[in-house]
Amino acid sequence: MDELEFMRGRVYGADHEDPAPRPGRVYAELVGGPLDGLLLDVTDRAERDLRGGVVLPTEMGRHGPGGGALYASRGPGVLRLDWRGDVP
Repeated sequence: MDELEFMRGRVYGADHEDPAPRPGRVYAELVGGPLDGLLLDVTDRAERDLRGGVVLPTEMGRHGPGGGALYASRGPGVLRLDWRGDVP
């Protein structure tokens, strides 16, 4: 199993010991970029904030440690966030 397969379906920011989605929470799939395949807990996030995009800290992007990846919603009611690029 390679790293991409290992990460698919895991929750971004979750404890490494318990990376699975939790019942009663709402998740969006991150599509493309360095966090492709991870799930983001969007339970308490407003849809308008997701449309505008969220920057998620990651060391796996173009800028390495201290950088982030920008993901934005595909549209109302769609639980997929598309990668828009890496940010310093």
